[in-house]
Amino acid sequence: MALYDMTGIKGDSLITEQSLVKLKRSTFAAESIQERAHLQAALRDHIDFIDQNLHVIAEEFGDFEGVNRRIDLLCLDRGCKLVVVELKRTADGGHMELQALRYAAMISTMTFAQVVRAFAKYRKSRGTDDHTEGTARSDLLTWLDLGDDEEPVIPREVGIVLASEDFSQEITTTVLWLNEFHTFDIRCVRLSPYKLGDRLLLDVQHVIPLPEASAYTVRVREKENAVKQAAQSAADWTKFIVDSPAGSTDPLPKRWAMLGLVKALNEAGISMDQVREILPSSKTLCVEGVFTDPDDLWEAIQAQLGNSDQNQKRWHLASPIFEGQHTWVLNNNWGSTTREYFKRLLDVAPPGFDVREEDESPASHT
Repeated sequence: MALYDMTGIKGDSLITEQSLVKLKRSTFAAESIQERAHLQAALRDHIDFIDQNLHVIAEEFGDFEGVNRRIDLLCLDRGCKLVVVELKRTADGGHMELQALRYAAMISTMTFAQVVRAFAKYRKSRGTDDHTEGTARSDLLTWLDLGDDEEPVIPREVGIVLASEDFSQEITTTVLWLNEFHTFDIRCVRLSPYKLGDRLLLDVQHVIPLPEASAYTVRVREKENAVKQAAQSAADWTKFIVDSPAGSTDPLPKRWAMLGLVKALNEAGISMDQVREILPSSKTLCVEGVFTDPDDLWEAIQAQLGNSDQNQKRWHLASPIFEGQHTWVLNNNWGSTTREYFKRLLDVAPPGFDVREEDESPASHT
């Protein structure tokens, strides 16, 4: 059971004393929780309660020609796939699966440029200071672990998340059938309100697919999406494994693989000055002082280097490299140059270092 505190429509995780407390099951109707003003707003700001791999790009999305319909929440997942999130506060879900299927069909032809425009419009509606399409595009590419010079393709496949207080047998039977025989990606998430004194708690449970099967399903779909993206897109979705005398990393997107390689080389005695000579000057920053907090580090970068035009999200601020009384930061925007700079860094690496694609074994990689 994953419980979240909805008192005042907040999303902080519940921490209780070491005691057993019997919770009273309630309903959204009984607690006067409205579908859009309360439930949708809470999940919009905390979409990770449903899935940590979702990024909200629009709310009440209705850019359909000749159709007066609106998607509660439109999201993008890590594989650049659109995901429709349909919410109901009812105890049976109504006919939400049919509604969501219609929405999925209507957005299945969206391009990345259209997604960027929708995200910029959403940022403006939320009061974000910089809501230009350029910044919206950069933020989405950062979320997707892609470089600014890459242009992803939105696949025709659209994911669906149905979130409701409960689901009728008609809905669950339909979803299971569509997923099994027609390879749809539809998830059902039950949102159950509970009372604890004056507090309203929300239990979030994935009922389809079951959590035990979900991890495997996600891995399979990620692999399928990577193959599709490689065939259709100019973007590089390859994941890399960094081998070093200390061991091998998990398969990583290129921006994290580059960081892992540089950190491992630094730990093996390669100075950051040597790294800077190999990489483009725009890929590293160095400031005086030791800064472990990302916000403090960014303030120091602005104060010492005056990089006011830099995009803060384009730097690994949470993973700095320390040398003496200096803090180094690596850029996370690599794009099509990644493999070339892997090779240049490996040319100065001591024995035992390598970078290989996730499907390559150490023995087969040269």
